Amino acid sequence: MNYHAMKCGKSSLHRYEQVFDSPLKVTASIFDDETRKELLIDGFTFFESIVIRSIQKAMEKIDISLADSCLILSTTKADIESLGVLPDESILPGHTAQRIAQYLGFINAPIVVCNACISGVSALITAARLIDLGIYTNVVICGCDILGKFIVSGFDSLKALSPDECKPFDEERIGLNLGEAVATIVLSKEIGKWHICRGEICNDAYHITTPSPKGIGLGTALQRILKNGKEDLAFINLHGTATMYNDQMEWKALEQSHLTDVPANALKGYVGHTMGAAGILECIISMLSVDDGIILGTRGYNASGVSGNINISSSNRFSDKSSFIKLISGFGGCNAAIYFTSKTDKQNCTLRPNKSIVISNVQISNEKAQVNTKQLVTSEKGKNLLFELYKNYIGDYPRFYKMDGLSRLGLLATELLIKAQPIFDWCEQTAVVLFNQSSSICADKKYLKSIHETENYFPSPGAFVYTLPNIVNGEIALRHNMHGETSFYILPDKNEEVMKQLVEATLANTNISYCITGWLEYTDDNHFVADIKLIKKQLE
Repeated sequence: MNYHAMKCGKSSLHRYEQVFDSPLKVTASIFDDETRKELLIDGFTFFESIVIRSIQKAMEKIDISLADSCLILSTTKADIESLGVLPDESILPGHTAQRIAQYLGFINAPIVVCNACISGVSALITAARLIDLGIYTNVVICGCDILGKFIVSGFDSLKALSPDECKPFDEERIGLNLGEAVATIVLSKEIGKWHICRGEICNDAYHITTPSPKGIGLGTALQRILKNGKEDLAFINLHGTATMYNDQMEWKALEQSHLTDVPANALKGYVGHTMGAAGILECIISMLSVDDGIILGTRGYNASGVSGNINISSSNRFSDKSSFIKLISGFGGCNAAIYFTSKTDKQNCTLRPNKSIVISNVQISNEKAQVNTKQLVTSEKGKNLLFELYKNYIGDYPRFYKMDGLSRLGLLATELLIKAQPIFDWCEQTAVVLFNQSSSICADKKYLKSIHETENYFPSPGAFVYTLPNIVNGEIALRHNMHGETSFYILPDKNEEVMKQLVEATLANTNISYCITGWLEYTDDNHFVADIKLIKKQLE
């Protein structure tokens, strides 16, 4: 239904003069009140309800064993609009995923991918790796985000929103529209109609909110998945947020990869930017359009507003090709590209597990710090301990004082980890894979206070950015000029086995030789813990 509406040029974007008990005026795609009531399940929040309903719908005509399956939830902020209304534990993404998994009968621990706007594509790449390595036979990936005062005020504070319908890649584009959605894809080891050939995640290491003007991260990811060339590509589905910097950067990535002649499109003009659902939703729509022999037009596009040629049209076009590429980028410098095909003679890339060794370890708590077996001499506690460690062991990176607690903790742990080792090539070969249970709860609460009262309303763009937990990955990449993979996972609890599997899946990527990984928890300024290690892949 959604695909055919898009094919007919329809949009779910509407202008709202006032939303979410705030002074905000936005153009967005939002579920109406009647639909919300229809979708709500007793005992569950609206977010949980629509995730459950989407997964049930996706699985109703297939027969898979849940004992061999895993649920991955892709989201940027999950149930954040319930912060301050429900107990903190209830709104943590890992606990939300656990409640959903238990309701649906999943046996294995769920995984939450929280990698800003690339979360959906990141989740698909992670799922494909877990299946290819034989860890699971099936993975159900659901992407979902809903809108409320927290998210909309944050994007508004960044001056990223367009008051009118967005215009991806157009010369008159001025910003994005937000949307809420839920979408589910079921991946299986069994042969199906569509296949993920390969996917890549790369960091720009340029800026926390601004993409690299040279398209470094996205261009690298795109070039790595193009092993079969471009002859089979029906189109490239772009992120196309309609912001000045994103669209220009995507064009640059296409130019670097010699793909500006391949048909391209962007779907934000139909449904808005659906955040954690975007990568899943837009891949589904792209599969349906290839099946239909159609390249959907880019709604809102009229004349090119990027620096060179790009093969975009506002009208639908025909294609008899069998494959497409999905590109996506997000805050924290993260970028992802994934190659889908319906050709039966194309097989998924073959991965194999690699042996690895831990070459150093750092542990920091609110009371002490330790590098390998040596405890550092400190006198402070709580957040003052972090400032003491910074002054004693870094001291030359004033950006540290602008960060939230989670990013400070992660940057410090990584810095101590690196200082304990000889110099080697960090840029392209090192992944940063971090885990926690509490997401960015400390930063979330601080931002919520800035928008809680209508009379005392002062949303801070700097505070909002750090409510994305993967920003810590971006800060680490930026500090050390790392262009490898960066990923942030949220779990219901500290599950060492699941963490090991996800790191193993990352190291199966032939472009990764090292991985900085571990548990990074920051619940408040007096309660935090980092247990981070540097792993080296052992090639046989």
